[in-house]
Amino acid sequence: MDAIATTIDKLNEAIGKAASLLVLPLVAVVFYEIIMRYVFDRPTVWGFEMTLFIYGVNYMLGLALTEGRGGHVSVDVLTMHLRPRAKALMGIISYTILFVPVWVCMVIWNWKYAINSTRMLERNPTSWNPSVWPIKLLMALGVLLLFLQGISTLIRHIQTYRGLKD
Repeated sequence: MDAIATTIDKLNEAIGKAASLLVLPLVAVVFYEIIMRYVFDRPTVWGFEMTLFIYGVNYMLGLALTEGRGGHVSVDVLTMHLRPRAKALMGIISYTILFVPVWVCMVIWNWKYAINSTRMLERNPTSWNPSVWPIKLLMALGVLLLFLQGISTLIRHIQTYRGLKD
């Protein structure tokens, strides 16, 4: 099980780091839009949507990396004074009862949504009219990666509970 968790961790680390580089084109698009709008009084048709697309993909592909590093908001009131084994048991219970069922549904619904969008080659009904199906596929991938990272976290909790990891 450790090999599965390690593979998921490494995959999400690599994808998350690559997704973090999307900040560079995001800054470039925002800078260009500001210059065009406020210096030349000629705003672009595509600038606002492009920033939403880039940031959306950056955000969704970064979720799993954040989960892997323990960066999501959590309420530790019940567990902050517990020993590692008891914390791990709480993690096992919460991930099994809450995380896994919710995120299985999220993965299924997001992929159905993305596949439907891809089948019809969906475009955004704006004056720019960009394709949105690739963005929806990448966002569904982000949900899948977060689910896999949750499985990795659950495996780590099980290992800690069994005394295999700290």
